[in-house]
Order: sequence, then C-alpha cells, then structure tokens
Amino acid sequence: MEDIVALYKRTHARSAKLHEEAVKYFSPDGCTHSLRMFDPFRPYITHGKGSHKWDVDGNEYIDYAMGHGCLILGHGHPAIVKAVKEQMDKGTHFAGNHELEIEWAKLIQEMMPMAERIEFFSSGSEANMMAVRLARAFTGRKKILKFDEHWHGWGDALQPPKTPGVPDEIAATVIPANDLDLVERELAKGEYAALITEGGGGHMGGMVPLDKDFARALPGLTRKYGTVWVIDEVVTGFRDSPGGWQATVGVTPDLTTLGKAVGGGLGIGVVIGRADILDLCSSRTPSERRIRHLGTWNANPLTCAAGVAACKLLKTGEVQKKINDLGAYFRKSGNRLLKERGYSARFYGPTKSIVNLYVGPIDFEPSDDQMPPTKDTRKIMDPAVMPLRQRLTLYLLQLGVDTYQARYCALSIAHTREDIDQTVKAFINAIESAIADGTFEKYGKESKYSSLVAR
Repeated sequence: MEDIVALYKRTHARSAKLHEEAVKYFSPDGCTHSLRMFDPFRPYITHGKGSHKWDVDGNEYIDYAMGHGCLILGHGHPAIVKAVKEQMDKGTHFAGNHELEIEWAKLIQEMMPMAERIEFFSSGSEANMMAVRLARAFTGRKKILKFDEHWHGWGDALQPPKTPGVPDEIAATVIPANDLDLVERELAKGEYAALITEGGGGHMGGMVPLDKDFARALPGLTRKYGTVWVIDEVVTGFRDSPGGWQATVGVTPDLTTLGKAVGGGLGIGVVIGRADILDLCSSRTPSERRIRHLGTWNANPLTCAAGVAACKLLKTGEVQKKINDLGAYFRKSGNRLLKERGYSARFYGPTKSIVNLYVGPIDFEPSDDQMPPTKDTRKIMDPAVMPLRQRLTLYLLQLGVDTYQARYCALSIAHTREDIDQTVKAFINAIESAIADGTFEKYGKESKYSSLVAR
C-alpha cells in the first residue's frame, strides 16, 4: 500500500505548489486561519456547489467544513446567490441606513423574541467582544467567567490565563462546566460582569456537551448575583430550531451572540438581547456610560441581503427539520458499523446537525446518541488523539470527504443520504487504514486513557 502522505501529495500536486507559495506570506504555516493548518497541506479549493466542493487538482469532496459551519443552506443556494447579485447591482456600501437592516432585524426578532434590541458586526468574535463591553458597562464590574473548552473568539477578555499576548489580569476566569455548585461559588463573589457559555457546549456546538439541566439553572443564578448571562450561539444559532439552542433547552439569556448561519454565508456577528443593556449604545445614555458602536462593515448591504434571504428560509423550521433528520441518520448508520466492528469510537451530536466523532474508551452506551459514550472531558479532548485525527483526516480527504480534523461534520440542507452513506463508509475505511498503518496502535500507547482503541 502506497504511503498515504506520498499518495496525497501525488494527487494534490497543484495544491502542494500553492502551499509552497503561501508559506512565503502567511505565518500560520501558509494558512489564513489557524484551523486550516494541516500537515502536509490542505487542498486549495476552486468552487463549491450544494454539499460538494472541488480543488485545483480536480478532486471532489463531500464538504462537512461548510464554511466553518456558516453554510447551513449549502454552497451557492439559489436564494442567497440571487439576493447578493441583485444587491451588488444596487450598491455594496452606503455608509448610511437602509431598509434591509430593518427587515433583517425583524426576522431575527421574530425567531428569537428575546431580541429586544439588535446590533450588527462583521464577525462572531466582534459580537462577543461587544457583549463583554456591554456587560462590564452595565454591571460596573470587570471580570468575565467562562467554561473550560468553550470558545468565544479571539478577544483578550475571553481567553484563558497564560494565553500568549494576553495579560492574566484581563483574561477570563475559566472553570469546568456542568458543576452548578462551583458556578454559584464563583458568582457569589460579586465580581463577574458576565458569564458566557457556548450554545450546546464546548467546540462547535457541543463536542464537550453542556448538560441541559445545568443550563436551565444558570439564569436563576446569574440574576441572583447580578451577572449578565450571555449565550454564544454563533455556531448553534438557528441550527437546531429557528429559536436556536436556547429554544430547545427552554432558557432565556440576557444577551445572545449570533454569527455563521444568520449571514447566509457572508461575514456577520450579531448581539441581541435586553433593551436596558443594549441601550447603553443610545445617545440618550449619559456620556460617561455610553458605548460607541462603530464599524465600517456593520449591516453592510450585501451581508444584509444574504442574511434576509437566509432568515426567510430558516424561519419556517423546515431547514432545521431536514438537517436534524440527516444528523440522526448519520449517527445511527455510523454507530451501527462502528459497533459491528468493535471500534472504540462513536458518532454523537448535542447540536443535532453537527456530527462529532469520539475516539477513546467507551465508558457506557448512551441511550441518546446525541451524547458521547463518556462524561469525562479529558477523554473527549485527549491530546494524544490528535495525531490519529490528523491521519484520519488525510485518509478522508483522499477518499473525497472534507471534515473538521475528523472531529466534527457540519451538515446542510444540500447533503443527501447518499452523501452520508458514502461518508460513513469513508470513515470506516479511514479507521481500517489507520489500524493497518499502526496509527491506532500508536495512539493507544500514547494515551493515558486507553491502551487499546481498536478491539
């Protein structure tokens, strides 16, 4: 069997040449996003359509990266393309108010009634940074509390201590999730402006799941101790339901941040929530408390056009029903084969339309395949598994399937059961290839949580 790295380089020769050029310009190993760093290199993409995309070497992939989770409607959805083309003819930037921003805000509010006020940004990271500033100004406090493994963008105040370039005194306080007593002990200190939690759980909507009963207890605690509760639904917003993850759990935060799906594939961030908090941006607020919300690309007409078109489709709930059903089919068919072969790996997904792959010891078989077969975060995030995921990713790319580092697959309405059948077979093929080349055995030796992964 030809070495997979040599085979990949041979079948991705033009991508290899572009990568050699890219490393001259981009510090993250020739990439423009840290998650796109990959050894030896990722494919260079030319175009996408529906659930598929193609690279410069003519290789075709079933796409589960889906614009880092933005493309819930798939590549090139006709409604989005039409809206953006029509707006392009009218103008790309007015540096002024326009009707589309009102139409878009109305659609968001109809889906998430907690949106008493709405502010637009260019990215989810920006939205989370504004949520932090609003919470600090509203409460008069400085500290931010977040959960371990939850990601809220690259703003300084949302990073854990010891993050390079971020002074510890302005970094967030980080505690484990799903421990209500610990949360209360922290909040009782009266020091926190905001508690921010990722919808579904840590890593792309719940690779490390957030317990729903735990989440339901948070609004009472944050109100009790005067802390603003922010749910970061940049990933999960409008995925499980038109009302987002919070609607499926039955909770109402003080602020919500949105991104990805709400923009129809264009760059967007949104903060929505209580009027008394967001009105700190109003000219009626005394200048010593007022927050200036500036941003050249806020409510850009092109983005608004795409967002309006997307939200009109997301509002009905039909999109969510289809992708949730596809997620269930993916998990069921994939786990059936994994169990038949005796592999210590399972598919799961707290966010129903994002399918995660767990690799490690099976502590129990959950009754609901939305959850992983362990409650131990250390096993889910075992760093020793990363070389294995790297290898699986390489095999999957060679088999025509593009994933997030063999960790999760974001579904869209463009995906079909045929896509999923092909993908599940590719995962099994990749695992078998990793067993054959010794990668699984190496992982078992390096992990302190598992001595034998493939049984």
